[in-house]
Amino acid sequence: MSLLPYALARPVLFGMDPETAHERTLDALARLQGTPLTCLYGERRVADPVTVAGLRFPNRVGLAAGLDKNARCIDGLAAMGFGFVEVGTVTPLGQPGNPKPRMFRLPARQALINRLGFNNDGLEAFVAHVQRARFRHQSGDTPMLLGLNIGKNAATPIEQATSDYLTCLDGVYPHADYVTVNISSPNTKNLRSLQSDEALDALLGAVMERREQLAQRHAKQSPVFLKIAPDLDEAQIGVIAATLKRYGCRADGSASQQLGVIATNTTLSRDAVQGLPHAEETGGLSGAPVLAASNQVIRALRTQLGSGFPIIGVGGVLSGADAVSKREAGADLVQIYTGLIYRGPALVREAAEALQAHGR
Repeated sequence: MSLLPYALARPVLFGMDPETAHERTLDALARLQGTPLTCLYGERRVADPVTVAGLRFPNRVGLAAGLDKNARCIDGLAAMGFGFVEVGTVTPLGQPGNPKPRMFRLPARQALINRLGFNNDGLEAFVAHVQRARFRHQSGDTPMLLGLNIGKNAATPIEQATSDYLTCLDGVYPHADYVTVNISSPNTKNLRSLQSDEALDALLGAVMERREQLAQRHAKQSPVFLKIAPDLDEAQIGVIAATLKRYGCRADGSASQQLGVIATNTTLSRDAVQGLPHAEETGGLSGAPVLAASNQVIRALRTQLGSGFPIIGVGGVLSGADAVSKREAGADLVQIYTGLIYRGPALVREAAEALQAHGR
């Protein structure tokens, strides 16, 4: 258990502009990681190992991408007890993202709205930070795993998006336990159009072909996960599932374990937050209001993909019970983002213990 309860820190952080609080928290984690002071916020990792996509995860609870876009705080985040941490989204070139203000809290619904827009320092700086992380040297039979999340630059025409994804894949593959292809952020113009039939087929075909080349070159098998939106109808989910099966299943229909899906990103819907301050801000809504929509997408994917296809569930996990609901919907693993902001590191342990108990 951490020595500094998050309940003491949260009023201070919530007294700041959301992005300022975010940046100061990351700065603090970057300074404290690797020092004895991680005991101020650290949590013992729950041992509940599971194999998904050919990888051995120490437990089923991970950090979703977006919190640490530049991979500065991998070791600091590892100390919170996650079974896996995903950092990014990184783009080939650094970019400032969208104009500020671009993050908004909706405490009444334990939610956030952000329109950051893949703000990051670029691929070169990102990989350098990943290489400096020391988490791989930790003791234990089942070390924490690392996911690296890739995207396209805002200035790159959508017709040339594949080139950006391949550039990033080349750069991160040697250092990643898995790579996430983010085509579902609502904050990069036209990005979600890559979820459509022909565009997704072309992108995923190119990515999986390059992944196979990189696997041979680096003598390591790092699976790819596709991150999709919650704002999809049944037909759209069907198209995505069919494409995932085309590139992620063997001839006999069984999952190859080299491709998976992360469901879901933030939502554009405002149905659950109407009338609240900031509810009409543009951007992606995350937190408690996304739980049901995310679970619905997970449930549909599991039905169409079958029992063996890797699925990571994310969206609205604010409690151990929420994490279990993701498993019941069909997710193999669960990620947290907004819940960490509202609940702090104790949520990681609570969710991992709830999933461990559910699996007994």
